[in-house]
Amino acid sequence: MISNTNLRMFVAAAALLAATSALAACSSTPRQESTGEYVDSAAITTKVKAAILNEPSLKSLQISVETFKDAVQLSGFVDSSASRAKAGEITRNVEGVKSVKNDLVVK
Repeated sequence: MISNTNLRMFVAAAALLAATSALAACSSTPRQESTGEYVDSAAITTKVKAAILNEPSLKSLQISVETFKDAVQLSGFVDSSASRAKAGEITRNVEGVKSVKNDLVVK
């Protein structure tokens, strides 16, 4: 039969293991964002897309935006090198953006 003390120690150990596992699942790795970083990246992506759509010269172009750990990647097609540069400039000026990888292709 298990004593009260042993049962309490078992429950405490199980709770500690569960808490440690939960914290490890929320941590960041070089290739995976933590939950908080994922939410921040989604917010930055939304801000960048809105800023690009607010620019009349870029509004109708096919520009994809992806964010990972505050680094934004632009991809898709634009009609001129000026549009490519403008999209990069707008993205750099969005709050929270640390770096921009401009992979836009002029067609």
